[in-house]
Amino acid sequence: MFAQCRDKLLKRTSKTGKPFSADSVKKYFGVVQNVLKYAVNEWQWLEQSPLRDRRVEMPELPPGRVRYLDDQERERLTAACKESANPLLYPAFILALSTGMRQGELMNLYWRVPTNPPTETAWGVVMLDQNAIVLHSTKNGERRRVPLVGAALQVMREMSKVRRLDTALVFPSPECPQQPIELKKAWATALKRAEVIDFRWHDIRHTTASYLAMNGASLAEIAEILGHKTLQMVRRYSHLSDSHVSNVLASMNAKILGAAL
Repeated sequence: MFAQCRDKLLKRTSKTGKPFSADSVKKYFGVVQNVLKYAVNEWQWLEQSPLRDRRVEMPELPPGRVRYLDDQERERLTAACKESANPLLYPAFILALSTGMRQGELMNLYWRVPTNPPTETAWGVVMLDQNAIVLHSTKNGERRRVPLVGAALQVMREMSKVRRLDTALVFPSPECPQQPIELKKAWATALKRAEVIDFRWHDIRHTTASYLAMNGASLAEIAEILGHKTLQMVRRYSHLSDSHVSNVLASMNAKILGAAL
């Protein structure tokens, strides 16, 4: 029955008309697996889960997307965001690029701890006195401290001088200041002006990770900065850090094995 459900899901289409991805199917089954696990362990309704030990094969996931800005694209897009009619697009872009924060984390940033913090998404507080952002209730369920350095720190300091007094949000909506701003239209316009194709907001996060890898950061360091519990999600960037791996191996060989030759 579950195998038939899997096949049926693979034939479905989303609201936009696109076929269900392997990742979507696995997420559906993830919910079912949790329910069945609870039925076995807590309620003892079942002896064992019918989805245990991969008894129903899941579709293979495609390789993780790695789309990042090259130097020319980054320069053009940065300029387009700075020239945008929406004054919050540029600081949001710089902060996202500098920190690798998720869009939900970024849009739910506050200058101070809110009276009623969001319950369904991650949120954070800007700590300018500590040059950092502290994220609460992140996607992996843990608090994360994000350093503010360079351009991001400068942008946040400038924003703090002219921030609105009727809301604690860093990026508030002009019409509803207690709600985060919607940057979709301004973002699309900036992408068009910069002539950057096939690039989504979430790809800024990929760009940050790619730049980190190309500048010698280890996969463990990238995972820590992006807030991943395991290295699985950042292995897609491993090919970008080949030179760093080569340097590490060369250093070890020179120090440990060099004397033995």
